[in-house]
Amino acid sequence: MPFLYQLRIALRNIYVRVALACALAASIGAALYLANDVAQDARPLLRSQNIGEITALPGQRARLEFLLLAKPLSDTPRYVFKFKDAPSIHVVKVPATSHLSLEREVLLRNSLPYAIASDAFLASHKAVLQDGDDGALAQAGSFAQRHALDIILVILLLCMLKFGLPGMGVKANVLLPGQLKGSLDDLIGMDDIKQEVLHLEDMIRNRALYRSHNIDKPFNVMLTGPAGTGKTKLAGYLAKRLDIALIQASGSALESGYVGGGAKALNALYRKACARGNCIIFLDEAQTLFMPRGRGERKWEDDTANTLLGLLDGVKSKEGAGVIWIVASNFDDASTPMDEAMLRRFPVKINFRLPNKAERGALLRHFLSQKADGCVNWDKLDLAQVAEVTANLSPALLETVVERSSMLAIQEKVLIDTDLLFRAFERATIGLADRAATAEKQLQRERIALHELGHFFMQIDPWLRAGLPLDEVKQKSHLLKISTEAVSKLGALGYVLSSGDDLSLRTLEELERDVIGLYGGVAAEELFYGARGISIGSQNDIEKATQLLDTMVNQLSMYSRSKLDYRKLQHAHGDERTLALVEAKADELYSYTLNAIGDYRHAIEAIKVVLLERYVLSKDAVFELLETYLVPAHGRLD
Repeated sequence: MPFLYQLRIALRNIYVRVALACALAASIGAALYLANDVAQDARPLLRSQNIGEITALPGQRARLEFLLLAKPLSDTPRYVFKFKDAPSIHVVKVPATSHLSLEREVLLRNSLPYAIASDAFLASHKAVLQDGDDGALAQAGSFAQRHALDIILVILLLCMLKFGLPGMGVKANVLLPGQLKGSLDDLIGMDDIKQEVLHLEDMIRNRALYRSHNIDKPFNVMLTGPAGTGKTKLAGYLAKRLDIALIQASGSALESGYVGGGAKALNALYRKACARGNCIIFLDEAQTLFMPRGRGERKWEDDTANTLLGLLDGVKSKEGAGVIWIVASNFDDASTPMDEAMLRRFPVKINFRLPNKAERGALLRHFLSQKADGCVNWDKLDLAQVAEVTANLSPALLETVVERSSMLAIQEKVLIDTDLLFRAFERATIGLADRAATAEKQLQRERIALHELGHFFMQIDPWLRAGLPLDEVKQKSHLLKISTEAVSKLGALGYVLSSGDDLSLRTLEELERDVIGLYGGVAAEELFYGARGISIGSQNDIEKATQLLDTMVNQLSMYSRSKLDYRKLQHAHGDERTLALVEAKADELYSYTLNAIGDYRHAIEAIKVVLLERYVLSKDAVFELLETYLVPAHGRLD
């Protein structure tokens, strides 16, 4: 646990300090000991580690007064000798491995007389076994070797105290107004959001007026909404309009995993902002800071949120009066439980949304207009149609689609038009289709073709049964293409690509149509292969249908006069009742699907043959085939 880890570090730090003090005392003692030894034996010592002095002794036999070996069994034996015509005593220290060779090859081979230094001699010549300055270094090296781990830990601790642990520091980019690009006009559409930003700007510029109404902290701002909707850009636009610096950091970087790491990073960020006076601190991707505190066993994770709570109140103090906090989250309190204390710190909340069809068209035109002349074929570009296809895409994803279309245009040496944007949309949202993965799987391709055609026919079934002409059905249909090419991103060997819609409040009838459309694939398999011939390829469709039915029955109580959210009721009887109702509605809707799809058997078989041959059929191609093959069956629809 982090507490025990930090305690271990602290104890080790104390231990290392004590060890260093002991080593210092030992060094001082050794110096005093050596000084006492020199006082006892005033003859100078000439210390050396040069083995050449030993190999030269046979040639100086006549001058040699005595030759002794001190501590021959130690790691560093000493050769001690004195010449008759010199007052100095020579002490040559050699490694133990070299000593064996010297004794055999020099002393014994040349019959050079020597003796082992007695304890009495060593007692009266204590300096022989001391190393002087070189010995002090050796002792220091030995100490460092013995305590290498402790020394490394001490150095790391000192570095951590000065620079912080990895993750304890948060990388913050300080952007001056001149470095910020774009303006509020770049938020295409979004007039409601622009108005909120203008209100916020007015609050900041007229602080005295708002304080006169006892509004002392209107400057903590919370931005929520899906990713890619422009929250980061808006913070930059606001800083540029106010002509103040923007300090940008990632909220996810505060999740250090170390006790106090996020709190330390936040405090450092706040001090940096206070030093600049008026500025904006923008924390992006900070949704974890809004989660309810105390939700887990690791309570120290709440330290970062607690620190932020205190800093958000800093606008009351003179130190943080000029600091504006803008915190962005991809979730809001309507869809995700959030900490109430944290939410209260943000009197200004701006909720971003996905662009509608008109705004998507304007965004696409804006992104395409930034390209050089001659890159876009405006005469063959229907942005309204592309905007319809790209429903529920964020501005960032729309920009990705335009960028992808540019890549395809460069590679194929063509201009950007509607067809190229459709292909770019498919590549950006679905991924790369691979025809070779299904080319040799004829039986699987046939099943996939029937499955995907089943989806399509049950999607247009309500309009066909209403007697609408095929031209009107084509206009209402969201179909873009039917493919039997593999897509690794989806994990599928085929797919039906359809455009979305902007409906968010779907009715019971529309939800039932969605379920029937999902059941179309598995019903087509049962129609052609029998009840025991249904494949596991329908698993994803059945999962989605189950989720829809659960929402309709348990959450919205659409089939009951008592409007209750049965998920909140934990009674076993209630669970059995709602489960029985879900099963009954699933059986009813699937039975309808299986019966209805039988009316299209002839058309499905005919279109299947063409689809297997071409691999892909566009919307136009599918409806051209329907003009031919649906007529015999159309009269039987009721």
